[in-house]
Amino acid sequence: MKTIHKFRLEPGKEPTTLTLKEGYRVVRSEYIVPHKAVYLWVEQPLSVTTPTLERQFRVTFSGEPVPDSFEHLDTALDPFGPEAYHVFAVPADEEALFSPVSEGASNDAFSRQNWQPTAIS
Repeated sequence: MKTIHKFRLEPGKEPTTLTLKEGYRVVRSEYIVPHKAVYLWVEQPLSVTTPTLERQFRVTFSGEPVPDSFEHLDTALDPFGPEAYHVFAVPADEEALFSPVSEGASNDAFSRQNWQPTAIS
C-alpha cells in the first residue's frame, strides 16, 4: 500500500529537510494562499518496514541561482500575486553542504559550488 503526505517548505537559502520513505515520489507542489506557504505532496510506501531517508528541498524565487546539480521538481504560483516559487531537490551527496558543521559555520560551501543563474520569468 501507499499514501500521499503533505509537507510545508520554506523559501530561502537553507533547504527544508524531510524524512521520507525509500521509494518516495513527489507528486505536486502548490502555494497555499491562506498559509502563505509552499507545500509539497509526496507519495510514499505505507509499510512500516520501509527504510526512511532524509532528503532536502529548496524553494527559490524566479531569478535566484541554484547549483546545476539541483533537480527542478515543480513550480508553485501565487494566484493573487506576482510570485513563482520553484521547488528543487538537493542531491543526496550535496545535502551535507547545507548542514552546519559547527557553531561558526560559514557560507564557504556555497561559494565553492558551481552556481548558475536561472531565467527570470
